Amino acid sequence: MTSPSDVMIDIDQLWSIFGQGEQAFAVHQDLNLQVHRGEMLSIVGGSGTGKTVLLRQILGLLQPGKGRVTTLGRPAAELCRAGASARVGMLFQHGALYSAFSVLDNIAFALREQGGLPDAVVRQAAMIKLQMVGLKPEHASRNPADLSGGMIKRVALARALIMDPPLLLLDEPTAGLDPTSSDEFCALLRQLQADLGLTVVMVTHDLDTLFALSSRVAVLAEKRVLVSGTAQEVAQFDHPFTTTFFQGERGRRAMAPAPSATPLAAPASA
Repeated sequence: MTSPSDVMIDIDQLWSIFGQGEQAFAVHQDLNLQVHRGEMLSIVGGSGTGKTVLLRQILGLLQPGKGRVTTLGRPAAELCRAGASARVGMLFQHGALYSAFSVLDNIAFALREQGGLPDAVVRQAAMIKLQMVGLKPEHASRNPADLSGGMIKRVALARALIMDPPLLLLDEPTAGLDPTSSDEFCALLRQLQADLGLTVVMVTHDLDTLFALSSRVAVLAEKRVLVSGTAQEVAQFDHPFTTTFFQGERGRRAMAPAPSATPLAAPASA
């Protein structure tokens, strides 16, 4: 039985409503979802199902029209007012780095804004996170414009981790990366999640990323969480979205077991 202290996110009967009066419409309606400590949960769904909206609800950046969102034991809106960056790390789809800041200053931003620490301590903490995500000390002085897409993702990840949050939210973490860079970033996320004991909630449309990282998958459809379970379980759920998403060519390729090596033939006897 799950202990209440192991529930990192609790979403109960959520309605996400936009617009006013006759123009009002609900993106989510009676949506329920729990995320438990140590999970790597992937959220998938078609266009317009409110995947990123749900991340914003978890962060407290949007108010529920109805229902309740509790993040780390507190109402999400309360957490946001108290400074969510201290408890929740957020990696945005395109990195969202400050172009006028160096790599080091981007990573250190939240810690510096909090105040109360000597600049030397802030810089040391930022350097530790820089190296934690696989970048070198000489990258600290670079500007975002001088970085590759993969390096931007790593800097943004270091910034998300600067306050040592227990919860990490990822919006399309491997979008825009080539296959090799995507695989390397997934390996980094797996290692950090294991080393730091992170709970991770990720929005992704990339099946390789989903199968590489997810301990559980939640499917958004019909304004709610339609089904959740392991990727293999969800892939078998009978619904037009899951059939198209998981059973198409990309889905079959992602779910296929890795080919085993063919043993070399023994040399013929003389």
